[in-house]
Amino acid sequence: MSGASAGRGGNKRPSMFEVARLAGVSHQTVSRVINNSPDVSDATRAKVEKAIAQLGYRRSNSARALASQRSRTVGLIACSIDYYGPISTLASIETGVRHHDMFLSVVIVPEEEFIRQGFDSAARSLNEQDVDALVFIAPTDATLLAALRMETVVPRVIITSTHGAVTVEEAKALSGAKSPVAFLGMDQWTATHEVVQMLYDLGHRDTLYLNGPSNWRDATTRRLAWEHYCGKLGMTTRALDVDSWEAKDAYRVVTTLLDEKRSAGEALPTAIVAANDNQAAAAMRALHEHGLRIPQDVSVVGFDDIPSADNLYPPLTTVHPRFRQVGVLATECLLALLGEAEAPKFDRTEHGTGLVTAELVRRDSVGLASR
Repeated sequence: MSGASAGRGGNKRPSMFEVARLAGVSHQTVSRVINNSPDVSDATRAKVEKAIAQLGYRRSNSARALASQRSRTVGLIACSIDYYGPISTLASIETGVRHHDMFLSVVIVPEEEFIRQGFDSAARSLNEQDVDALVFIAPTDATLLAALRMETVVPRVIITSTHGAVTVEEAKALSGAKSPVAFLGMDQWTATHEVVQMLYDLGHRDTLYLNGPSNWRDATTRRLAWEHYCGKLGMTTRALDVDSWEAKDAYRVVTTLLDEKRSAGEALPTAIVAANDNQAAAAMRALHEHGLRIPQDVSVVGFDDIPSADNLYPPLTTVHPRFRQVGVLATECLLALLGEAEAPKFDRTEHGTGLVTAELVRRDSVGLASR
């Protein structure tokens, strides 16, 4: 056993005062080093850091909480992390919160429980932890309204899309939320506009759109944007309600449509645009199985740029949402609401929601219109 360990009684946790004694400095100097204060010389900082390493000193979060009257804990409630977007955003938030020396307490609530006792239980659990702020990943109308109606005095950051059964502004007015709230999400409108313009420039005038689940705000926003910009350019479009993000449901819908068109001898649309990449991959499979070439006969576009999108056959043209940047800005929003940082700047703000730009990624699944 080392002398330092013996002096501390074996497994006893070392204190800041022991670090100060070993380094030959005051405990205030140790505190400055731990908190990265610039008011410490390089030589003194090196001595303190050496003592910290030698003793195995770790800061006490409970002591810091008592001193600051904050728990240094952020609560996060998410309705689903089954999909690429939510899990990427959550991971980014956890990294950002940890980088600012805070702890993220995560509760996953099944979507159907947001309108029952499940959400209340999650909210109660986080309130009992005395969290300093709350983050909600709220992709559906029910999750957005539940997040706004939660009884809390701490700031809230809500990640959602601008449109659904209600806009963000309408939802906030309905809830009467009292504590500070910041909203942010992906700029689906600009991204969808770029998709429509790309297809129009390639000669596409007859298109098919695969819609996502009707209760998801992303699906509503993308469809609204799609129909708006197609209308402005005079493009004919038909929307099919897949009402799911799953590939199997999109495959069934597209296969049925192709069979019907073939039986009736009707022309196919020259492009299929899907609300996510799972749907797009299913559409590509159905087209291949019907002997149709992509993009020579039908072009295909997705949304999300999942990791396998560039390895589909052909590689999928899709929209790349910057999910990790949403997580970074969500962290900056909560720090701003806590008075620890300046409010972040967004690419643009619409309907009371800070928006992060998404990028159109062109690959081989899109080409000139076949007629």
